[in-house]
Amino acid sequence: MTDPILEVRDLHKTYRIGFTRRRVEAIRGLSFEVRQGEVFGLLGPNGAGKTSTIKAALRLVTPTSGEVRLFGNNAWQRDAMRRVGYLPENPYVYQYLNATEFLDLCARLTDLSASERSRRIPELIDRVGLSHALDRRIGKFSKGMMQRVGLAQALLHEPEFLILDEPMSGLDPIGRKQVREIILDEHRKGKTILFTSHILTDVEMLCDRVAIVNHGKLSAEGKLKDLLAHQKKEVEITVRTTDETLLARIESEGRDFRHQGDEASATFSQGNEARLLLQKATAGGAEILQVRELRESLESFFVQEASKTELESPSLAELGSAEPS
Repeated sequence: MTDPILEVRDLHKTYRIGFTRRRVEAIRGLSFEVRQGEVFGLLGPNGAGKTSTIKAALRLVTPTSGEVRLFGNNAWQRDAMRRVGYLPENPYVYQYLNATEFLDLCARLTDLSASERSRRIPELIDRVGLSHALDRRIGKFSKGMMQRVGLAQALLHEPEFLILDEPMSGLDPIGRKQVREIILDEHRKGKTILFTSHILTDVEMLCDRVAIVNHGKLSAEGKLKDLLAHQKKEVEITVRTTDETLLARIESEGRDFRHQGDEASATFSQGNEARLLLQKATAGGAEILQVRELRESLESFFVQEASKTELESPSLAELGSAEPS
């Protein structure tokens, strides 16, 4: 097991919102860790506490209680923060600058030398697909282009740990593919990456491990194959038969029954239920055409976890005007 790059222990964050200063617990005792060299997905529905967790980890907001450690040190230490690249969910950039000017400003803030700036900035502009917009002011950028320049600034100082909050937001399919390739390329270089996303197909393609957050609490954590392996497995059985008694049995005992011509199929629980049906079909002279294992998708597992608890959750608009407790 590799060393943890980010450790979150019993993290709490309470906001006060509205004129009545109502208390809203955005994070409620959250604990997880991101290990060196892995791609880690932080998942959850809107308002689950993902962005608040990231901001608390980076000390952009002060946790109400709990502990956050980066590279084995307290998260607020400058040396630890220098090793982190961050793309916020809604990156804010100076609207009157072009991409080169903005990245040059960011590079100066990270103490990159003039020679490093002249090398890195054109390289990253090309890498994120903004070479066609060199003379355009950022204020004229689309949402997807804004994400691209935000990703470039996160990569600029070649950080060891990348934190990307919804990096695919606003991107078209080509842009999503480019960002996936960038994440995989950084992973191959040995970088550690944490990202949030609602695009679960991207999560399945990229992540070594995931954590699902729901209402500020950890709902599930682990490798995708391990999380999905514990879920109920089913098989789809397709047979060829004209035996009406057997067809009626398949329809009554299975789910999602389909019948066309002399072919019929239905879904059964993997195990005794499927074995008994196969035995009956074989004994009845039916031809077994297919037995297909159905694995639960990340989407169905995510929906199941996100639907476990029905508690009041703050809206994004509420938290936008919230004050820390």
